[in-house]
Amino acid sequence: MSFQVDAEAFTESTLELIRLASTNLSPDAVESLKRARDNEGADTSARNVFVQILKNISLAKEKSTPICQDTGTCIFYVTIPVGVSMRQIESHIADAVKEATSHAYLRPNAVHSVTGKNSGDNIGDMSPQIHFEEWDEDAVKVSLMLKGGGCENVSTQYKLPDTTLKAGRNLDGVYKCVVDAVNNAQGLGCAPGLIGVGIGGDRATGALLAKKQIFRDIDDRNEYRELADLENTLYTDLNTLGIGPMGFGGKTTVLGVKINQAHRLPASFFVSVAYMCWAARRRSMVISENGVKYV
Repeated sequence: MSFQVDAEAFTESTLELIRLASTNLSPDAVESLKRARDNEGADTSARNVFVQILKNISLAKEKSTPICQDTGTCIFYVTIPVGVSMRQIESHIADAVKEATSHAYLRPNAVHSVTGKNSGDNIGDMSPQIHFEEWDEDAVKVSLMLKGGGCENVSTQYKLPDTTLKAGRNLDGVYKCVVDAVNNAQGLGCAPGLIGVGIGGDRATGALLAKKQIFRDIDDRNEYRELADLENTLYTDLNTLGIGPMGFGGKTTVLGVKINQAHRLPASFFVSVAYMCWAARRRSMVISENGVKYV
C-alpha cells in the first residue's frame, strides 16, 4: 500500500463532505424532484409543494445552510485499502463531525437513551455510525448519509410469510411488503420518499443492506433482471397511491425504489424497508494521491 492518510487533510475533507451532504442536495435527487414538479398539474397543491421544496434546496445551497432543520443521523460507509487503520479513520471522522456541529452544518442530535442528555456535538455511543469495508484500490472512499428522524420512524421490517398481507416467501411477497410500508407512511416520512429495500440477511444486515441502496443513483438500473423489474413495477404502482409530496396528494409518492438481496437462513425471510425523505442527503468522496473527488 502506498496511500497514506493525512490526519488534518482527511478531517478537513470529511468536514466538506458533511457540509455538502447537509446543504447541497445531490444532482440526481434535484433532477428527480424537478421531474416530479413538472409532472403535476398547474396550481395543484402537489406542484406548489414541489416549487417550495426546490426553492428551499436552492436557498440552502446558496447560503450553505442545512436543507432541513433535522440534520439526521450521520451514517458513514468507509472503504479502505489494506493496512489503513480503522481506529484512526474513526477518530478523524469524529473530529470532522464535532467541527461540523460547531459550524451548524449539523444539529446536535446525539441523545443518551438512558439519561436523555444530549452530548452537544453528535458524538456518543455508536454515534456517528461508521461501517467499514476493504478494497484493493490505493484510496479511501467515504460515503455519508444524513438520515432524518421522520423518515427513519417510518422505515420498517417484515418477516415472511405474513398472513395479514397474504405475502409469501417470494418477490410477490416483497412487493406487498413495500407497498404496505409506503402506504402506512403516508406523509409522515416527508414524501416523496426514496425507498431502499433489503431482502434476506438477518434483522441487522437486512436493515443495513436496505440503507445502502439509498446511495444508488436514482436513475440507475439493477444488475439483477428480476430485481430491476420489481423496482420498476413498484415505482410505477407506488406513484398511483395518491399520497403525493408531504401527503398533500399528487402523482409522485416515491422518487425511486432500490432493492438488493443477501443470503439468508432457511428459517428466516426478512424484508427491510429503508424510507428516505425527499431530502435524500447522501454524498461520497474518494481520497487518493491525486487529491479529493466529491460525488
